[in-house]
Amino acid sequence: MLNYVIIFFVLAVLSAFMGFGGLAADFAGIAQFLALVFIVLFVATLIYNILTGRRERPLL
Repeated sequence: MLNYVIIFFVLAVLSAFMGFGGLAADFAGIAQFLALVFIVLFVATLIYNILTGRRERPLL
């Protein structure tokens, strides 16, 4: 998910340089929303792991 935030941020910067203001604002809004979702999920996972005392097993 963090990759999507970076991709949309780069797209917003590129479209702003090229003069597409509306498109840049849309990309920036999407990047902000995805960053907020990422932070909320990260904090929720962190609190869950602290409260339960369990760690997630790595996939590999």
